[in-house]
Order: sequence, then structure tokens, then C-alpha cells
Amino acid sequence: MPRVLTLPDSQHQVLSIRAKALVFNDPGSQALLAQAERVAASDATVLIIGETGTGKELIARHVHQQSGRSGPFVAVNCGAFSETLVVAELFGHEAGAYTGASGSRAGWFEAAQHGTLFLDEVGDLPLSLQVKLLRVLQERQVVRLGSRRPIDVDVRLIAATNVKLEEAVAAGHFRADLYYRLNVAALQLAPLAQRPGDIIALAEHFIAVYSRRLELQDVRLGVDARAALLAYSWPGNIRELENVIHYALIVNRDGVLAARDLKLSAATAPLRARQVLNDAEPEPEPEPAVADDALSRLEALFTELYEANPPQLFDSIERVLIQSAFAHCQRNQVHTAELLGITRNVLRTQLQRLGLLLRRRASFAPSIASLPRDRSFDESFDRPRLPA
Repeated sequence: MPRVLTLPDSQHQVLSIRAKALVFNDPGSQALLAQAERVAASDATVLIIGETGTGKELIARHVHQQSGRSGPFVAVNCGAFSETLVVAELFGHEAGAYTGASGSRAGWFEAAQHGTLFLDEVGDLPLSLQVKLLRVLQERQVVRLGSRRPIDVDVRLIAATNVKLEEAVAAGHFRADLYYRLNVAALQLAPLAQRPGDIIALAEHFIAVYSRRLELQDVRLGVDARAALLAYSWPGNIRELENVIHYALIVNRDGVLAARDLKLSAATAPLRARQVLNDAEPEPEPEPAVADDALSRLEALFTELYEANPPQLFDSIERVLIQSAFAHCQRNQVHTAELLGITRNVLRTQLQRLGLLLRRRASFAPSIASLPRDRSFDESFDRPRLPA
């Protein structure tokens, strides 16, 4: 039986896009587990790299558990908060630091004292906050908002990202000095499609989990279902596999999951199917000449536009670029940002400016003082909680 990592209380996180289980049956996964446990024994800062839904938080929690640190594991989604809110949440605030701050409040660094602070989507942090984070890593002290008194912290930092930070550094979206501070011990999580030995083991785990919830017994995978699962490319990684198994258990009636019960995307299944079922080599990447030809045609179109000299040309081109990329990625902000080579925060700002993404109403944005003070920090904050 392969080793399985799961999120605590994962049955109450049905809407989460994160992976809620991770197995180590594939040789690549077993090597990653061994590396993570070696890293855990040190106090080195860890950078976990991987696509959304590959299990980055699960690996971070395992590193914390194996580290022997006495404090809690505090998980924070850096992309879920505004810049103003995340400063006060990370470093805390004193009474009167801003309007509505009626009392002092410890930040996440203080809450993780003697434990581990996990910063997910660290690539989404704005540059101004990156400077503050770098200072904390260097000095091992935090200063609450509205205070000048430094507070010593003993916290191990684990950061995770689904973007290539080297490219973000080159583009000026991420500080090089912070990148080197974070990238002391790097753990690379491969996409699920590159870990075929984990696919069936994960599927069987989710069958067991959802069979209990649906009060089903003796459900198993059919031969054609196994082939279909191995043939699929899994663009949504582990979270997508969980959804597929959940749906299959709902529609199945004879206790044997068949390929027809699996709700797989027809757009990505055929290519992977040919590779797995026929044991063929992966199709080669497109030749660079294809991209060069497209750029040449684009340059010719730009020349036509220059000659036509339409008003507000730059704004028009920028709108078309962002709008078409957003539509191409089916309005998925993470994938659109990766396609354009920018951070999700930068993309979100552009989408709002161009009217392609509605801004949140101010009346629904909670003040920092309105957030619950007696909050359990051993969970991930995917979004600010609304006041009761």
C-alpha cells in the first residue's frame, strides 16, 4: 500500500482547488518524498515549485511534521488578500494603526512562532511587500503595523509557487535577492501526468473516501477505466482526478467503474491516449519556426496598423492581447498569467482596468479589525472571512 498524505479535515474543503491527497507510488514521487524528509531535518528555507493541484501544501505540511518543530503549521495564500490587508495579516498591527484597528493583533509570523509559515503563491506578492518579507528573513524580526518595536520570531518559512520565479525575476516582477533567500532547498512537484505510477493509487484512495460518504461498498475500477485514467493528460492534476472519481461514483450503478463513467475532457484525452495505449514516444514539441512565423505575421500586421495610425493604438493592442489570452484560457487567471509570463496580481489589475473582471464591492471587503481574533492558524486562508 503506497504512502498517502492528506489535508487535515479535508472532507470540509469540497470547494478547494488544492490537492487533498498525495501518494508516493511512482518512482519520481518516492524520490521527492526522500528528498523532502532530508530537507525537513534542517532549518533551511524551502521553495516548493509545481502546478496548481499537484500537492504543494501537502508536501509543506509533511516537511513541518518531520522537522520536529514545536510550533504550529500556518498556511497562507498570498494571492487571496489585498496588499494592505496582507501586510497587517503577515506582520500584525497595533491599536490605532489604521481606521477601525481598535486593538493590537499578532500577525501570521508571530502565530507560527517555533513552527512553520507556509506562503502559497508567493510569486503573487507585490514588490513592496517582497522588500518587507526579505527584511524579516534577514533579521528574524517583525515590526507590527503602527509600531516601531521589533519582535523576535523563530519561524521556518516554506514558500510555494506555480510560476517560474526565474522568469519573474528577469521580467522585474520578483526581487532577485528574495528569490535567492527562498530558494535554499527547492522541491519540484511534477504534474500528475508525469507521475503515472501515482494515478491508479490516487484513484483508489478517492474511491475509498467517496464510497464512505456515498455509503457505497466494494466499488472498484474496471480495466477500461484504468486505461482511460492512465491515458488522460490531467491538466487539473490531483484535484481534477478527485472530481472525476467523485462523479463516476455518483453515476455508476453496478459497482465497477467503467470508462463511460469518467467525465474526462475530450480536448486533452486523445493525445495522451495514443501515447499510453500504443506505448508511443511523446509527440515532439512544436518547432521554433512555427512561433517565428507567427511573430513575423504579427509584425506585418503591426506595420499595417502603424500606417493606418488609429487612435490609442497601444491601449487597443493591449486590450486585444489580454482579452484574447483570457478567452483562450477559458477565463482562468492562473493559466492566463502563465501564458503571458506575468504574475496573477498584474493580470488581475489589467483585467479590472480593462473591464474584463468585476471589482469586489467595497461593502463586502472586511476590515482587518472585523476578522475573528480567535482564529485557528492551522488551516489555509483561501480568502478573507466575512464577518458574521
